[in-house]
Amino acid sequence: MNQNSDNATTLAENKVLILYILNLIDGEFRQDGLFKIITSINNINYFYFKQVLTDLIDSNLVGTYTKEDEPVVKITSEGKNAYVLTKNVLPGIMKLKADNIFAKEFSTIEEEASVIAEFIPKSENEYIIKCKIVENNETIFEVKTFAGTRDRAKRIVDHWRQNATSIYPQILNLLLQDNPSKNNS
Repeated sequence: MNQNSDNATTLAENKVLILYILNLIDGEFRQDGLFKIITSINNINYFYFKQVLTDLIDSNLVGTYTKEDEPVVKITSEGKNAYVLTKNVLPGIMKLKADNIFAKEFSTIEEEASVIAEFIPKSENEYIIKCKIVENNETIFEVKTFAGTRDRAKRIVDHWRQNATSIYPQILNLLLQDNPSKNNS
């Protein structure tokens, strides 16, 4: 098999994999959550994932919109039809892995929905980091910042995920604190 047909097969498999997962969810889902599930099943990078997802959106197989400033996706009726016609493209072993990882990751992502942290590469040395707390599908706290390296962005995201319940009250206290130097003048 030549390189181009390998790439075409891989591209087709990844498109069907995304449709498969979105068909299992059968509702809207955050793009970063979808990326987390897909990369757990088939180790692909963020830029390739975005390219495959954009192809599906451009083909009207996946719908996308913004909810609470977060990009969400949902399989369309055309996407469901395309999935039924192409599901045999997905290797059985990948489908089995997808089922196992989906069951585990989906519940984890659902539980993590209250503390959200992600970083998005803007360039090789610029990352946007979003840290949020969501309760009852409403954002109650959000901070957005930048990092100059992937490692630093990942450290901020990991730190927020592990410590949001203590960081959030500290930030609130700082915001509510009277500035003593202003009171003395």
